[in-house]
Parts: sequence; C-alpha cells; structure tokens
Amino acid sequence: MRPPGSVTPVSPFDLQRYQGLWYELARLDHGFERGMTDVTAEYTPQADGSVKVVNRGFSVPRGQWQRAVGKALFTGKPDTASLKVSFFGPFYGGYHVAALDPDYRWALVLGPDTQYCWILAREPKLPPQTLQSIVAKAGELGVDTGALIWVSHDRHQEARSQEAL
Repeated sequence: MRPPGSVTPVSPFDLQRYQGLWYELARLDHGFERGMTDVTAEYTPQADGSVKVVNRGFSVPRGQWQRAVGKALFTGKPDTASLKVSFFGPFYGGYHVAALDPDYRWALVLGPDTQYCWILAREPKLPPQTLQSIVAKAGELGVDTGALIWVSHDRHQEARSQEAL
C-alpha cells in the first residue's frame, strides 16, 4: 500500500496523539460515503499494534445513522503515517496522512491515489484561512480540490445521544 506518487506520509507520526475522535470536514465523493453528513472517525490503538477504526455518519438517503468498524495496520514503521485500512475482511485500502497540524488539530489524508482525500479536524469547523491552506496543499499533491464535498455537522450531538442509548 504505497502512497500516491506525490505524497510523502508524515513522519515523525505519533499514534498516541492521533488517536481519538476526528470530524470529517471535506472528502472526495465515493460510494461508501455518498449522501452522508455528520461523519466522524475514531481511532483507538490496540494491544497487537493495530488500530481500531470506527466511522460514523448520517445517511441522508436512508434517514439513519450508520457505523462501520475497521482495522488499520501500519505499512512500515509506526512513526510514519502510512497505513492500510480494512472494513471488509482481507481487503485493504491505503490511508496516508499527507499533512498534519503540529498540534494534531487537523489532518489531510489521502487513500491509495489522489481520488481519495479527506480533511479531518478535532472540531467540526476550522478557521477559513486554515482550510484554504489545507486545500492548497491537497491541490499541490494532485487532488481535484474543486470536487471536494464539504460535510455538515448539524446532527452530531444527536448522534452521540443516540449511541448512548
């Protein structure tokens, strides 16, 4: 699972700082998230060196919350942010952190190629100038930034309340 040609995964990378809840602020369209709002990802290190991944979001077409649980493995040393992630058994996709805030407040993540891109943050919003900088970086890496889908987070509190039931 090599990163796209123009991408150098973040290193040094600290999984302990990266773990926890991230809000998906933007993404490129693909079938497994189509029509979803309020998307979050939560990363939890496991004793075996893997990372538990829990993605949540509200499917507008279905009118319901969805959750997918997966597993991520480092493709090399754990201090380099290049992983492979599986939600479907033995099938893995690339997950490469291409840019990361020094304080781990936001991340630019690419998949196996530049057709997969996510902008993640610790909060549901970032300052406009920060977002512009991240989008510019994605563009430099070959991402079609005009195709980014901006994700709303209007239902997030509702999601947390429902999960507690």
